[in-house]
Amino acid sequence: MNNKNVDRKRLRPLEALRALRRLIKDPKETDQVFVVIKAMSGNSIERAFEKFRETETGRRILTEQRQLLTCLQNRELLRSYPQQSLAAAYLHFVETGQLTADGLVDASAVDETVIEDPDLRLFAERMRDQHDLWHALTGYGMDPFGEVCLLAFTYAQTQNRGLGLITLVGMAKIATEMGAGVIKATWHSYRVGKKAAWLPAQDWETLLQQPLDEVRQQLGITPPLQYRQVLSFSLNGT
Repeated sequence: MNNKNVDRKRLRPLEALRALRRLIKDPKETDQVFVVIKAMSGNSIERAFEKFRETETGRRILTEQRQLLTCLQNRELLRSYPQQSLAAAYLHFVETGQLTADGLVDASAVDETVIEDPDLRLFAERMRDQHDLWHALTGYGMDPFGEVCLLAFTYAQTQNRGLGLITLVGMAKIATEMGAGVIKATWHSYRVGKKAAWLPAQDWETLLQQPLDEVRQQLGITPPLQYRQVLSFSLNGT
């Protein structure tokens, strides 16, 4: 695949707007997130894929046809890693929220687009399956505010317009409930994402075995202090 040969995909803002309205009306309709992302993503996934396969790690993953989902589904393996590892933090996150690695697969099923290129499909699925890993890595919770902060971080990493749109709408909505600190925290999340290493090309299967603090330092992930402060004030008034 060559960027010069990829047709520019048309953005579908009306479709994204309808999905956003459904999502705002019922935040539990998480499948609408994928509708918005697909409608507004353009060629962002193809551009990211080109960048991915230019990296040494990306080429190795493609050669091995390595599926991240298979690793994340193997909780027995993840439990065998050290207590302070990224794997332990990931397990704590998903088990506290009663989440499964398959949950993202089910939520994204609303997008019926078939990616014919097997390498591009592998990369797109790997991107999808990293979401909860990024939660554990960054420290943003699964509460709506935490999701918005992670979306801002992810937008900085991917430049996907759909993610940017959802971030802005979510930030504005939550700010009306929790105050202007939400805007500051969301902006901070975006800046952390811009400064961090490019996460889509990381060897997560290896990083899961390593101490969480060392992985954060290696990738340039700083603690989400603003998010925690705003959340604490909202919950406790302090």
